[in-house]
Amino acid sequence: MLDFHRRLVGIESTTGHEHEVGVYLKSFLESHNYTTITQDLPPLDRNPHKSTRFNVYAFNGRSPKSNILVTSHMDTVPPYYNYTMKDGNEIWGRGCVDAKGSIAAQVTATLALLDEGKIGRGDVSLLFVVGEEVDGLGMTRANDLNLHWKAGIFGEPTELKLVSGHKGMLSGEIKAQGKAAHSGYPWLGESANSKLIRAMAIFDAMALGYSEKYGNTTINIGRIDAGVAANVVPESAKAYFAIRTAVDEVSRMKKEIVNAIGDEVDVNFAQEYGPVDCDADVDGFETMTVNYGTDVPWLQRKRLQKRYLYGPGSIFVAHSDHEHLNVKDLEAAMEGYKKLILHSLKDA
Repeated sequence: MLDFHRRLVGIESTTGHEHEVGVYLKSFLESHNYTTITQDLPPLDRNPHKSTRFNVYAFNGRSPKSNILVTSHMDTVPPYYNYTMKDGNEIWGRGCVDAKGSIAAQVTATLALLDEGKIGRGDVSLLFVVGEEVDGLGMTRANDLNLHWKAGIFGEPTELKLVSGHKGMLSGEIKAQGKAAHSGYPWLGESANSKLIRAMAIFDAMALGYSEKYGNTTINIGRIDAGVAANVVPESAKAYFAIRTAVDEVSRMKKEIVNAIGDEVDVNFAQEYGPVDCDADVDGFETMTVNYGTDVPWLQRKRLQKRYLYGPGSIFVAHSDHEHLNVKDLEAAMEGYKKLILHSLKDA
């Protein structure tokens, strides 16, 4: 498992550049007697090299159908940091936690159960997708497989706890349009920045919902693009936001936002979904909720009777320059995935 994990982390696979890790996973699974199906995905617009990328679905029965789906994502956030082992027990590198730790433990757990004779051919299929860190396009495309499973086991960094659900998402942009002018004569223009600032002050202070399970809905204005120079009245301004929704009232939130920030700006919404409940009915696991998004909502609910979310490592180090994972947690995750697979098969 450690060697497999090292090889995965050693392949740069930031979103849009998943081709090489997809090739490696496909080859590895085929070498262990899996049949693979690939699903091509379009390149990201921001990727000048137009890399080909694809999902990898693997099964070892006569048919792609199986009782249990085990899945995670191949892509990582930038920038890439190569694999490093420190003190013999701490693994560093981009994706070692999010989510190649999950992939390594999932694959190893499945192969071990097959070797031990605890699962049979056709019981468990594997799906590894692209694009989770940007738009969930890989998992959305997986619906085209037109398959159904008794349970789906999703891999993300959950500190080896079983997640009972995660917050939803409402993202988008606020745009302001003005008129350019010399800053010495600002009355000849119209400041888009001033409009945007007024709107953001209202928006940032809004209370959009609370639930006992997920806490407060939170607002993050993560990026602002505005103006061209200090001595020019800005003609246009734009802010990008991400709201983590704690209540399943996205339509109501959208109306409140539009009404509150007024007519000086335009709001365009992008991703939108409410909180995502997961199953946490397996003995022996601590449980928790998380605030980050996953691929769970992009796989149509009708395709899964149960949804489990579990994996090694902490989200608090994922996406950082100090992303790292303890070897013992990777080993524990393998045992955790084995337990989840066997529990799911018992209920199938």
